[in-house]
Amino acid sequence: MFNLAIPEMLFEKAEVDGGPGYEVTVCTPVPGRIATTGGLSLVVDRGLDAVHDADTVLVAGTGHRYEPDPLTVAAVRDAAAEGRRIASICSGAFVLAEAGLLEGRSATTYWELAEELRTRYPALDLKGDVLYVHDGSVMTSSGYAAGIDLCLHIIRSDYGAAVANRVARAALVAPVRPGGQTQFTQTPLPPELGNSYADTRGWAMRHLDEPLTLTDLARHARVSVRTLTRRFHAESGVSPLQWLLHQRIERAKELLETTTLPMDQVARACGLGTADSLRSHVVRRTGLTPSAYRAQFSCLVLAASVGTEVAQ
Repeated sequence: MFNLAIPEMLFEKAEVDGGPGYEVTVCTPVPGRIATTGGLSLVVDRGLDAVHDADTVLVAGTGHRYEPDPLTVAAVRDAAAEGRRIASICSGAFVLAEAGLLEGRSATTYWELAEELRTRYPALDLKGDVLYVHDGSVMTSSGYAAGIDLCLHIIRSDYGAAVANRVARAALVAPVRPGGQTQFTQTPLPPELGNSYADTRGWAMRHLDEPLTLTDLARHARVSVRTLTRRFHAESGVSPLQWLLHQRIERAKELLETTTLPMDQVARACGLGTADSLRSHVVRRTGLTPSAYRAQFSCLVLAASVGTEVAQ
């Protein structure tokens, strides 16, 4: 039920100019009462015909090994052939693989099922240590809460960082890790595994416009630079300066979406220094120049009528 509830909860919270960003429809091969692993039952009214109307098809998983349903596999394969965006949570990746959508692509799934997915479908490039992978028009996520990261990534890709961050705040979850354009394979920052430097991370976020150094961070944390680097990496999966650069770029993207500030002011406000430095980092992260990114994702120009339909 958690796998199924994640997209419903997050996509329904995405608002653009006061209107819904998505319409979410839950469907199943045989409509009616569906058993769950938690001992409860769901009633799903829509059949797989809903897939034909969807812009995005998301296959929720179960957390357990299962044989992909042939009707679902066929519907997903047809949707992909028609140019739909396809995604999966957890063991839903087995449906995508059975449909032939992961051949030659990078993908991931729940860690307990990763080796089986690799063995059954050797033509895919399994990424077993990431939260989600975005390869072309196909996206896969690992188990359970990683589906949250995937859905926030989709929202960010469609509507930008500001909309995705509002959804994350409303759902009381961490903002999505790096997004980007659909032609790139996306690998997010690892999840933070501890809180001992949460105060220092929060302090740094409030001072991104300043030229922060490792020494500054260590001084605030009241440890040596060496200790900070070692423990920070253990918590966040990256070095302090890598984390800091990521936060600066994310702040820049949000400013590009929500303000009309000139590029040099955006660069200074997020600590990237100059407009040239801003351009270099934004292009590397998103594949777009800052002005092109603003044109595509600015909340000031998004039409209220923009929407997209998601079928699960």
